[in-house]
Amino acid sequence: MNNNKKWWAVGVLVVVVAGIGWLAFNYSGEPVGQSSPSSNSPGVLHVVAAENFWGSIVSQIGGSHVQVLSVVSDPNADPHEYESNAADARAVASADYIIENGVGYDSWMDKLVSAGPGSSPDRKVLNVASLMGVQEGGNPHLWYDPDYVNAAAAQMEQDLATLDPANASYYEAQYKTLEASLAQYQNRIAAIKQQFGGTKVAATEDIFAYLANAAGLDLVSPPAFTEAVAEGNDPPAASVVQFEDQLKSGDVKVLVYNEQTVTPLTSSMKALAAAQNIPIVGVTETIQPPDVSFQDWMNAELIDLQNALNAQALGQ
Repeated sequence: MNNNKKWWAVGVLVVVVAGIGWLAFNYSGEPVGQSSPSSNSPGVLHVVAAENFWGSIVSQIGGSHVQVLSVVSDPNADPHEYESNAADARAVASADYIIENGVGYDSWMDKLVSAGPGSSPDRKVLNVASLMGVQEGGNPHLWYDPDYVNAAAAQMEQDLATLDPANASYYEAQYKTLEASLAQYQNRIAAIKQQFGGTKVAATEDIFAYLANAAGLDLVSPPAFTEAVAEGNDPPAASVVQFEDQLKSGDVKVLVYNEQTVTPLTSSMKALAAAQNIPIVGVTETIQPPDVSFQDWMNAELIDLQNALNAQALGQ
């Protein structure tokens, strides 16, 4: 073989290997062997979580005995507007365990689950809203409620043990480790409640309602505004005026801003808060950055909230 042909062959080989390497990663940048239920690793449970916050929790409990695909994890997308595709349908059809949020947040998953039992007739489906008794029309941001998170994690451990009883003790040990880790961010919530309970805060969307309640904060922003934004609707004019008046009153100490549900009105409220020297704390619907754990993501947001509240207290 002459040198030209030899180097051409080497070049083709490099391209092919690189292509295979690229295919070994899913859209979230994680190796498929660790996160995709479409691979056929023996002795591993294939799990599909509708969103990466639930995916992170179940992956920590399942450890090396699960492959978890989190469908919604794009930091630049509004999860409320997600539309499933053929790849999602195939993943759900081959899954042993499916986790969805419920309350209409991921109704596309309901349709995929209803399509049939797929290749695993013994599969389990966890609907977190149903588990917690949250009815249709309720606030769907369940992962911002620490009590709901704890209950969902406990159910996941039980479900994995039922699906794979041979490794039940492993899942129990993993779950206990997760419990200790979740306690760190939940203790921070308790500390905020102790120090700042009753403080008036506002939010551009009802994503913050559960956490505000857990932290004992007085969330004063009009529910008609925050719920409309969450549902992708225009808030009533009266709620817009009321929200603006609240931000101008001097009573609101922090504005919590959903960075993944941005509209001209929410941007306007953010600008108004900045003009009033009200600290702005950004929160997101899904784990950001996508490669950190659920509890690290929550803890980072709580640190920002704690710092903002401290800054306001020192400025008084």
